Amino acid sequence: MVLKLKDKEAIVADLKEVANSSLSVIAADYRGVTVAQLDQLRDAARKSGVYLRVVRNTLSHRALEDTEFKCLQEALVGPVILAFSREAPGTAARILKDFMVDNEKITIKAIAIGGELLPANELESIAKLPTRDEAIAILMGVMKAPIAKLVKTLNETNAKLVRTIAAIAAKKEKS
Repeated sequence: MVLKLKDKEAIVADLKEVANSSLSVIAADYRGVTVAQLDQLRDAARKSGVYLRVVRNTLSHRALEDTEFKCLQEALVGPVILAFSREAPGTAARILKDFMVDNEKITIKAIAIGGELLPANELESIAKLPTRDEAIAILMGVMKAPIAKLVKTLNETNAKLVRTIAAIAAKKEKS
């Protein structure tokens, strides 16, 4: 399909806007993946808030030029699908990792987070990153632990006194 200049400019502007609002991007080679399988991947990505797009590499180069994902340009060779994580850095990695379980033909070329290019074998560790809500819950648990231990320690003296008095009362009842 031949794209007109206006269409190309619109694609570049759209991709640049998405890149500027994303936390991470993953480039994957999709050779050998059927259209039906790509549709499944797109549905899973859409439900998770991941922007998934197949774009010509020349347009991708132009779109990523002035973004923090410029480091990804060397990996944009051959048929590439780009997955942008907008809400959590690991969301796209989780989607692609789950998709790769059933479809081993898709291969990860590169991962970019915060302007750093990561190798494809880091997909597993990126997929394990917590979401924002999970990270907040972990932080709250860490912040709550010392206070809970302090309350338990302060309460333990009173509990020990009550147990001692109960033991003395039980001993007096026996005698």
